[in-house]
Formats: sequence, structure tokens, C-alpha cells
Amino acid sequence: MTGTQGTARTVARRTVVAAVGGAGLSVALTACGGSDDSAQSVSDKPAGEGAASGGGTGGGTVIAKTTDIPEGGGKIVGDVVITQPVAGEFKAFSSKCTHQGCAVTGIADGTINCPCHNSRFDATDGSVKAGPATKPLPPAAITVEGDSIKLA
Repeated sequence: MTGTQGTARTVARRTVVAAVGGAGLSVALTACGGSDDSAQSVSDKPAGEGAASGGGTGGGTVIAKTTDIPEGGGKIVGDVVITQPVAGEFKAFSSKCTHQGCAVTGIADGTINCPCHNSRFDATDGSVKAGPATKPLPPAAITVEGDSIKLA
């Protein structure tokens, strides 16, 4: 048989997941870039302050309930990792490992864990606890209003 045969191109699953995840986080953070001081921003107000009374107007999409996030642990919601290091304090970070872009898959013993090369990040501030990653997980902007956690 003569003629040209096409060559198959193999793309690693983690490359596809990382590309889709990174694009989704960029879109979400760009589209929701505003800030509302009456809503709780995880970086500057403890839980229960500001919007907990229902007075906040954070326009983001609800991505979790506060009861979904275990104290001392966390949950991965799409492109965001939400943690609750201490009761009532919620933090959020990108779920994309800073080493090679793999999606982190779990939170245990105070760390956010990447399965690809075993990088671990502190669930309190996203800092690197174990490499090969050398950069912290970037924070993600969320607000807490009542029992709802929203993209900011």
C-alpha cells in the first residue's frame, strides 16, 4: 500500500487537565476580578465578619457551603482548593501545582498534595512544604457570605 499515513500524536492526560484547569481558573478570576469590602475576603477578614449578617453583595458564583469544608482540611472544587485551617477561617488557592501544572488531588495532615511528583503545600497559606515545587500555590479570591463560599 502506498501513500502517506498520518502520525498519531499522544498528549498526556495531565497536560490536558492542566491546560483546561489553568484556562478555567484564569477565566474565573478575570471575570470575577472585583472586590466588595462588605463581603468577607478570605485574605483580610475572619469568618463571621462583614457579610455573615447577609449584608454582603459579592456577585460570585457559589462554589461550596462552609459545611462542605472540614475544619483542619479542605476540598477541591474545580480549579480551586478551599481549606479551613481553623474553625471559621477559609482560604483558597489554585488547584494547579506550581511544579509542572498537575492538578492537586487531596488535602491531608495540613497539606495540599500533588500526585505527580509529591509536592506538598501548606493548607494555611499555600507555601511549599515539600518539593520539587519551589513556588507557593497562588491564592484564589473567594468570599464567604453566611454559609456560602463564592468566587469573588
